Amino acid sequence: MLLLFACKSADTGRMNIIVLGAGIIGISTAWHLRERGHQVTVVDRQSGPALETSYANGGQISVSYCEPWANRQAPWKALRWMFDKQAPLLLRPRLDSAQWRWCLQFLAQCNDRAFARNVQQIVALGAYSHLALKDMVQKTGIEFERLERGIAHFYSSPQAFAEAAEGVELMRQYGVQRRLVSREELLAIEPAFTPYAAQIAGGTFTATDESGDARLFTEKLADLCAQAGVQFLYGHDILSLQPARRGKPAQVQLREGSDGARRMLSADAVVVACGSYTPLLLRPLGVHVPIYPGKGYSATLPLLRPEKAPMVSTIDDSRKVAMSRLGNRLRVAGTIELGGFDLSLDTPTARARCEMLVRRVEELMPGVCDTRLPEQGGDPQFWCGLRPATPSNIPCIGATRAAGIWVNAGHGTLGWTHGAGSGKAMAALMSGERPALDFRFWDEPAPEIARGARIASA
Repeated sequence: MLLLFACKSADTGRMNIIVLGAGIIGISTAWHLRERGHQVTVVDRQSGPALETSYANGGQISVSYCEPWANRQAPWKALRWMFDKQAPLLLRPRLDSAQWRWCLQFLAQCNDRAFARNVQQIVALGAYSHLALKDMVQKTGIEFERLERGIAHFYSSPQAFAEAAEGVELMRQYGVQRRLVSREELLAIEPAFTPYAAQIAGGTFTATDESGDARLFTEKLADLCAQAGVQFLYGHDILSLQPARRGKPAQVQLREGSDGARRMLSADAVVVACGSYTPLLLRPLGVHVPIYPGKGYSATLPLLRPEKAPMVSTIDDSRKVAMSRLGNRLRVAGTIELGGFDLSLDTPTARARCEMLVRRVEELMPGVCDTRLPEQGGDPQFWCGLRPATPSNIPCIGATRAAGIWVNAGHGTLGWTHGAGSGKAMAALMSGERPALDFRFWDEPAPEIARGARIASA
């Protein structure tokens, strides 16, 4: 077994740090750590960055559309949806103690007080992260199919539209400038949905949100990290972690490929940013993070009539799907399936969920995209990924009880929204600073947050 040692830099405070995971969270963490002068090594089992959960998400940077899943209506909706393959949230019960523990923790969050507290935390991190992303783009000039045209949310049900007014008021209490819009105003903001106008009751709109390709951004940021001296170990399985003890550094046991030689990589600190797989690495150390995989789906469709395609990223409330324009393609993504680590696309449930996404695009914008299925001669790019969900939807960011081991995971559907800020906050914490936002980091006590607390919006 080969043992590689990485000792603390001669410059006080500068460390050698291993980041596990090369998605948007891990690469953003590596970038901000390197900016502060730390020596950084990124490890990932894939052949390059952003090849798992960051690969084909909905594309939305949605500071303002971030309500946690857990609310007082959620348990009844989940029960009603259990036998619907196309349901927005589908629980597939398993003989899995982790799943049932997570579900019980989720139920504990389904009350108004927890909802208000969780909204404040999520919005605070989102606003901080949006500013961090803008700063990174300004410094680097990264292009990623970015559209700064806001996010619209439309409702097909008059009742749902009426209830949306409550959400608008709630988000305003936290500094989010979401506004209610009529059907006519919604169609003026985004005319692409005019063919579906008769079924639209109204909507909401937030001009400050945006969209773009998370994978493209992550790939380009990883290239800049490499140019700045970050080391990358792709194609390496992460087998186990060992915390620092008795003056010895923290260690990560790796294996190159499925049958390669094992080796130990040592450093002053290790950041675990492995999404849904984070609990599997931390549990043997006695660190229990409440993360469970939520399988999400997307379809990426070529545009047939680009002039008729949407330019504003949009949420369809009735199906709980997001649509974002990415150059000459449309990305439509949504649904959550709580059923373990299954990543198959060929099961009846997976096929039904993928086909629902494509069918919905054709219903909303007939003839705008190539929505033919493969058996019809089309080429939709179907994808699924495991969204690392916490019961509160608040990610786990900070130091763990295991010496030298840090965590940056659990961002659920908001990894793209929170990625830049989570990386920046992690780098600040590891450098001995407290980030400037009202947020509970992993090693801090839970706050009691007033319902009316305001957080500056991006």
